[in-house]
Amino acid sequence: MFRSFVLLFVVVLSLHALSNNEILKRANGFLHSSNKSNQFRAYNDYKNLYIRALMKDDTKLLRNALSGIVKSGTKLHIDIQQYKKELLSFSNTKPKKRVKTFKKPKKKIQVKASNRFKSATWKDGKLVLKFASKLNKKSLNYFSKYNTKQKKYQYIFDIHASIRSSQTLRKNKIDKIKILQQNFQTMRLLIENKNRLKINFKKTTTTITISIKTTNVKKKKIKLVSQPTIAPKRLDKNKIIVIDAGHGGKDPGAIGYKHYREKVIVLSVAKYLRDILKKRGFKVYMTRDKDYFVKLSNRTKYANKKHADIFISIHANAVSAKNANKVQGLETYFLSKSRSARAKRVAAKENKADLSEMDYYGKESFLSTINSHNIVAANKLAIDLQRGALASLNKSYKYVKDAGVREGPFWVLVGAQMPSVLVEVGFITHPSEAKRLVSAKYQKKMALGLANGVERYFLNN
Repeated sequence: MFRSFVLLFVVVLSLHALSNNEILKRANGFLHSSNKSNQFRAYNDYKNLYIRALMKDDTKLLRNALSGIVKSGTKLHIDIQQYKKELLSFSNTKPKKRVKTFKKPKKKIQVKASNRFKSATWKDGKLVLKFASKLNKKSLNYFSKYNTKQKKYQYIFDIHASIRSSQTLRKNKIDKIKILQQNFQTMRLLIENKNRLKINFKKTTTTITISIKTTNVKKKKIKLVSQPTIAPKRLDKNKIIVIDAGHGGKDPGAIGYKHYREKVIVLSVAKYLRDILKKRGFKVYMTRDKDYFVKLSNRTKYANKKHADIFISIHANAVSAKNANKVQGLETYFLSKSRSARAKRVAAKENKADLSEMDYYGKESFLSTINSHNIVAANKLAIDLQRGALASLNKSYKYVKDAGVREGPFWVLVGAQMPSVLVEVGFITHPSEAKRLVSAKYQKKMALGLANGVERYFLNN
């Protein structure tokens, strides 16, 4: 504990080595970058300036910090409603005049990609895609997956470009090759086949050359890889993951519909997730694999001891009886000194089990100093887990609500030396959602989606 405070003290001193104007200038530069990581750095710089402004009662700095938080948070799809409200309170512009700036344009404006697709040709058995202008590092995103409904392998190239009309290409022994406009900024090349393919590609200044080869796969092997636990190919098989099933033992967590207990549901989901990840070759550890109590601070200590690459804490949400029928949905949190009322409410529920000697004000002060690159990585991990779980559940269930990715002051995540997130798998107090949460089928689908999110995170980072 003493070592952690020393490290935090060193971080705070390093931040104070820069003046407010220097940090603001750096943050403004990061904000206008197209690089996602730089945008995260801008967001963290603005948050630090905000804390400084509050401490020094500097109104001008507070206004600039709030403006930066809102702009960078909006780009990163982070919940910044509380900061936005506070920023509006500084505005001297009359509401009527401000409303005028939000009038809808007479003509509908569509954002178009900066690059343009020119042609697709076959050369020496390879598919060559040509573009009008230079392709940068962020222009191309490639991934593969197995579609369990169609029982086909899909290889997908998303390219930042526009195309005039969809095209269907043909190649022997390949079921489907199609080029289409996925959205206003993204062109998609979809290669689909019942048997596994070997795909290699090379990107030059204005072209992408793709080699597509069939592989001789026996029928028995096809059955094996068609299991729903298969996800996009990993770049690294030696990652270590620690899964934390919330609550346990004397701490039941939330008690919901028909007296369902949070500690039972989250342990079941955690076990399914562990089994899927182990089958995929990951090294997986659990803070608890049975019904017993583990102190919150000991959970991240365990992850640090195992040198984990990521830490995932699984919980189930709850609200009061009068709102039980109104509130539902899946949401994922990453550690931050959030001022959102929603985040504080959820965090307060999950932080109840903490029996450490540090009081509320000590924790608040500690959280205020957090400024780590792990927060950036944790935000990315939270997004991948949220998308993975929703994609898996929506295939089999209707009305699965996306409650979003949020930041919050969760004490169970403090002290982790790796990207760490907290997943609220649903509201145990909502009648229909609670019935799903106690279902083994739903739990397995949830775990499958989270596992896919883990693989997607490692693939992209």
